[in-house]
Amino acid sequence: MNIPTKFWNVATVFVIVMIVAAGLAAIRMAKSIAYVGVNPTQTNTINVNGTGDAVAIPDVATFSFSVTQTAKTVTDAQTAATTKINAAIKAVKNGGVADKDIQTIDYSINPHYEYQTAVCPNQATSGAAIYCPSGKQVLTGYDVSESVQVKIRDLSKAGALFTTIGGLGVQNVNGLTFSVDDPDSVNAAARAKAISDAQSKASQLAKQLGVRLVRIVSFSENNNQRGPIAYGLGMMKTDSVAAAPATAPEIATGEQKVTDTVEITYEIQ
Repeated sequence: MNIPTKFWNVATVFVIVMIVAAGLAAIRMAKSIAYVGVNPTQTNTINVNGTGDAVAIPDVATFSFSVTQTAKTVTDAQTAATTKINAAIKAVKNGGVADKDIQTIDYSINPHYEYQTAVCPNQATSGAAIYCPSGKQVLTGYDVSESVQVKIRDLSKAGALFTTIGGLGVQNVNGLTFSVDDPDSVNAAARAKAISDAQSKASQLAKQLGVRLVRIVSFSENNNQRGPIAYGLGMMKTDSVAAAPATAPEIATGEQKVTDTVEITYEIQ
């Protein structure tokens, strides 16, 4: 049986293609083996750090107050607590605080127990020991507590507002803190100064090394923001305190400082 010449030509081309493909694959494998354990070409870089500070005067004061009332029934305790808390909230609103800046942060109802001791009988004339009965917890009513948090945006009214709140039967006024209402702007100012500081250092270093800055290849930031300034404004309201006229306290806000640190890596040539 004679095989056509055309068939042999096709078979020959196929074999040649397979041989070339196998050769290319062997070359690629040889190149990959040659690079095993060899570090890739690294870009020349320099790292610089920059620091920037921004100082702002706090423009917002936040504090909280609470009312706790005890009565024999939950309803009576709730009524007494609600009367006082509503009066305090009304005074806060009359002091210029908006509804959005007044928030109830806690409301609780708990049983009120009192520890009562039993009467111990007289010692027997015979001299025998008589053990007194132990005391016990007795349910005498219920405690209703409500806490409200207030944000004051007009700090010139803060002192007068604290004085007003203290005369309305509120048990506790505490947690006075000062903060900046727009912290992002302060952070941005500190970051801008930190970046400018880093850029200045990079330019100076490149000049000293005799190289040229090409581009930034990495950037990192560490923002160290001082938290809200807190003051220990805590007071317990009593009847004797309410009878005496109160003087509005002077409110000192101080200042708030933000420090931003950046690290920039530059490619150099």
